[in-house]
Order: sequence, then C-alpha cells, then structure tokens
Amino acid sequence: MVDLRTEVPHPARVYDYLLGGKDNFAADRAAAEQGRRSNPASDVAPGANRDWLRRVVTYLTREQGIGQFLDVGTGLPTSPNVHEVAQGIDPGARIVYIDHDPIVLAHARALLTSNPAGATNYLDADFRDPARILASAKETLDFDRPVALLLVAIAHFVGDADEPHRIVRELVDALPSGSYLALSHLTGDFLPEQWKKVEAIYAARGVTMQVRPKAEIERFFDGLELVDPGLTLVHRWRPDERDRFADRSDELVSVYGAVARKP
Repeated sequence: MVDLRTEVPHPARVYDYLLGGKDNFAADRAAAEQGRRSNPASDVAPGANRDWLRRVVTYLTREQGIGQFLDVGTGLPTSPNVHEVAQGIDPGARIVYIDHDPIVLAHARALLTSNPAGATNYLDADFRDPARILASAKETLDFDRPVALLLVAIAHFVGDADEPHRIVRELVDALPSGSYLALSHLTGDFLPEQWKKVEAIYAARGVTMQVRPKAEIERFFDGLELVDPGLTLVHRWRPDERDRFADRSDELVSVYGAVARKP
C-alpha cells in the first residue's frame, strides 16, 4: 500500500495545485501559497510550462512525424497528457512515462489510458539513473526509430552534485539520429532574490531545487540542432491561440525551454 504522507508537502502535488488540479492536500496547498507569497512567478511558471509542453508534442507529432515519446519525471497526470496530445494526432503513437515516486505511479496507473492503436506505459525509474530509464523504455519504444525525449521541469530538481548535464547527455547519446530533446528549466535570471527564497522553501522541506541561468541551460543542448526559435522563455516558443500565458511578463514566467534535433 502506498504511503501518501499527506501531512508533508510533495513537489508533484504542489505542482498539481498550481495547475488547478485536485490531487493535493492541505500541506501541499500551504507550501504552494508560501511560494506564491515569496515569488509570484512560482504561480505562473507551471501553467506556462504546461502550455509549452502541449505545443511541443503537437509540433513533434504533426510537423516532424515523431510517434514515440519518452517523458522522464512526468509528475502527476494533468490533462492534456502527452499521450492525449500525441495520440489525438497519431493514434498509433507510443508513450513511456517515467517517474520514481509511489504517489505519482499510483495516480498514473489509475488514470492513464492509451488509444488502443498505440501504447502508453508508466514505469518506475529515477532521472539520476539513465541506464535504468533506457532499459525500461526499450520495453515499449523502438530505439531503431526516432524518439522524443521530454525533460519537462525536471532538471531544476537535480543539483549540480548529481551532474544533470551528464545525465541528459547519456540519455540523448542512446537515442537514434533524428530524435529530439525537449527540455524546460526554471531560471533566476529575472527575479534572482525571489527564486532564492523559493529554493529555500523547498530545501527546508528536504527537496532540492536549483534554478539556473540561461547559459547553463543551453549546455543541455550541446551537439544538437536547436529548432527555431531556439532556447527562449516557454511562452515565447511558437505560441498559438490556445495559450493562456502569452501576455505574461518574462519575469512571471521564468522558465526557459527549447526543442533540439539529434543529427
């Protein structure tokens, strides 16, 4: 039986609350509200990031013909999920969700249902263990064909000591030519003092958060071909008519994102 530890705030449930979801508890809501008071950008960033993910999956499926997605550190299911977007365009798309949290896994297995023509799998693996991620993903995905690796708002929960750039490089190196990396990451470039306060709030609860400047985020894409418009704030990456945050200031969004192709 999964111990939800409802008395302790959990990053995935805090994120769910900020997205307007219902899979959260009083401790999560309290932590989210404390973050809002310290930095208003902590409220806008999750929604802008989620809209970016929808646009990225739409672009990769519809315009680049990608039919396989590896979503690492996906968090609690929030509609529209990757498979809903991808399979809405390509019913045969195959999606592997990776997380290493019993709370997330319990919710996902109850809520995620694939289109019968495709496949959706939810597997237990830690972002810091790329070998396990790749071994698990290969049970569902064909690594002889291009794969889109989605690292959405996960790398800023990995401190420098765990070498997130090395981890991303190992994952990308295992993908075939023609694959894509889509990565988004919180930044303190615009509101450094406020984001330091948010980092401290997470640290006080035993959770690592490390926002990074643009130059450090760009390093995740070394050796790859960035898709236009390159690394930019997520609400400025190919916005469409469904965006809810296109008119928000850069300071309030404070999330960089990019999509890049492996030659």
